[in-house]
Amino acid sequence: MALCLKSGNTTIFKGGSEAAHSNRTIFDVLVNAIESIVGMPRGAFALMETREEVMEMLKLDEYINLIIPRGSNDFVKYIQDNTRIPVLGHSAGICHVYVDNFADMKKAIDICYDSKVQYPAVCNAMETLLVHRDIAGTFLPEIGKKFDEAGVEMRCDDTTFHLLKDRGFLKAVIHATEDDWHTEYNDLIISIKIVDSLDKAIEHINKYGSHHTDAIVTEDKTSASKFTSLVDSSSVMWNASTRFADGYRYGKGAEVGISTNKIHARGPVGMEGLLIYKYILIGNGNKVADYVGKSAKNTLIKSWISAYPIKWMASNELPG
Repeated sequence: MALCLKSGNTTIFKGGSEAAHSNRTIFDVLVNAIESIVGMPRGAFALMETREEVMEMLKLDEYINLIIPRGSNDFVKYIQDNTRIPVLGHSAGICHVYVDNFADMKKAIDICYDSKVQYPAVCNAMETLLVHRDIAGTFLPEIGKKFDEAGVEMRCDDTTFHLLKDRGFLKAVIHATEDDWHTEYNDLIISIKIVDSLDKAIEHINKYGSHHTDAIVTEDKTSASKFTSLVDSSSVMWNASTRFADGYRYGKGAEVGISTNKIHARGPVGMEGLLIYKYILIGNGNKVADYVGKSAKNTLIKSWISAYPIKWMASNELPG
C-alpha cells in the first residue's frame, strides 16, 4: 500500500470477504493517516467490498493503469482472463531444482531440502526435483531419506520410483502422473524425475514451469551459464535455494509481489517496478533538419535527456 502511494498512484483496495471488518478498519486507518499530511490529495485510497465492484473495475481500462492480484491461482487467472488492464503478478509457482552430474552432494541435499521443506506453502518453494541420471543412484536415496523423515510425499517417474522403493525405508513414494509436472502443491509433496542431460532438464522446466523460480546445483560453470541463460524464468539460482526469490532477500525492501511477466517489471517487484519512464529533452529552438542531409551538423543537440521516476514527474522543477 505504501509503495503504491509513494509511486504517485491512486490506489483501489479489495480484500477477501472473510476479513471484511478488518479490511474496513485497516482502510480507515490508512485514509486517516494520509489525509493528516499536508498536501496529500483526498481520495487517494478507495476500497471495494463486493464482487460486483470488482467486475465493474475490470472494465475500466481507460482509467486504471495496473491490477496487482494476490490470491489463489484460480483467482489470478480469472483476473488475467477478464480484463484489458495490464496485470502484474503470477498465477502459479511451479519451481524446479535441477541437480547436475557435476553437483556437490552436500550442497545439493541442503538446497533441495531447504527449497521444499523450509516453508512449502509459498510460491517460491520447489515443486519438482530433476536429477541427472549419472548421479541419481547416489543422490536420490540420500535426499529421499531426508524428505521421508520430513513427511514429504514423493511422486516419482518410473526409474525414480523403483530406485527409491528398492531401498525399503521410504513410505511415501508413489508414481507421478502427467498432471504432477503441472502442479503447484504448496504442501509437503514433491514430484521427482531423472533426466539424461542438462538440455533435458532445461527443456522440462521451460515446458512445465511457471517462469517463477528455478535452480541448478552444479560446480561446472559452463553448465551453470547455459542453465541460467536458457531457463526462461524471472529468477534463476545457481547453487542456492529457490526460497531466496523474494524482494526482501534481493535487497528491494518491501514488495508488491512476484511478476512472471515478460514486459516491464519481472521477478520480485519493489518501488522501481511500479515506476515507468518519462523523457525530457531541453533544447534552444533546435531542429532535426539541422542534423540530417549533406550539410548536417557534426554534433547532436546539447541537452539534458534522461529517464527518471514519477516523484520528479509530479514536480515543476527539473532535476539537475
